[in-house]
Amino acid sequence: MKKILIIGAGGQIGSEMVPFLRSIYGPSNVIATDVRECKSLAEDGPFEVLDALNATNMASVVARHHVDTIFNLVALLSAVGERNPQMAWGVNMGALMNSLEVARQHHCALFTPSSIGAFGPSSPKDKTPQDTIMQPTTIYGICKVTGELLGNYYNHKYGLDTRSIRFPGIISNKTLPGGGTTDYAVEIYYDAIKRGKYTCAVPRDVYMDMIYMPDALKAVVELMEADPAKLRHRNSFNIASMSFTPEIIAAEIKKHIPEFEMSYDIDPVKEEIARSWPNSLDDTCAREEWGWQPDWNLERMTVDMLDAVRRKFEAEKAAAE
Repeated sequence: MKKILIIGAGGQIGSEMVPFLRSIYGPSNVIATDVRECKSLAEDGPFEVLDALNATNMASVVARHHVDTIFNLVALLSAVGERNPQMAWGVNMGALMNSLEVARQHHCALFTPSSIGAFGPSSPKDKTPQDTIMQPTTIYGICKVTGELLGNYYNHKYGLDTRSIRFPGIISNKTLPGGGTTDYAVEIYYDAIKRGKYTCAVPRDVYMDMIYMPDALKAVVELMEADPAKLRHRNSFNIASMSFTPEIIAAEIKKHIPEFEMSYDIDPVKEEIARSWPNSLDDTCAREEWGWQPDWNLERMTVDMLDAVRRKFEAEKAAAE
């Protein structure tokens, strides 16, 4: 990767992926784009307003900046997608098809994230294999499975260098989530610091795979820099870091904030989605084919999250005084 275009850079992953990639490849070599102006992403590198559903404009940005790698991070997430499945399909698949075609025409590599949402109730729940039955029951998951198949198709038919990761729920101390089923695992830290309590929309006993954002960013770079000759899979790799229930993460927070209290107000849509997803993923293929190895577990992440969120609130309070 020498010249990288990030589409959907203002989202949860993109807003942290851009500075991470700029720190590695140089600010001028990472072009951030989003459908809206993002001043923070324009401070230390190129930024352009770009609607990912406009293929002509996307191709223009690629040509002008001599892009060799595209990151398509555009997506409406699971819970949001269920409220408007037609829009979710139009946005998610429209951005993907444009990315595939522009990458094909301009000889770019393409990264598109998949998700644990690509699995469904009929998939094995524990240590879900890399290759298994995938029959998701959400429009988000259907988009992800379709995206994986399209990525493999473009690789097979056109030789396009497509690569993808099935992300677990991503936990970040910088960017708030945007309508996913795993959002609780971020919100709980903020409410623990701000209010000392949290009301969870997901049942206490539901396991889901999660990953801390630093590991998610590292995984993308490692995959995109991997020797293609070693990749037996491409679209898309399971990766795993930690798996827990709301009850387990609450207990971990209580080790540091003993007075923390957890209650539940179950969202039936989120419950249905969460119970359809794997409890844990088998990431053997990622470990064998490109050396994936997580750095963070629940204990280390909780210490870091609480410290970062606490400092964020203190800085906001100081700025307001």
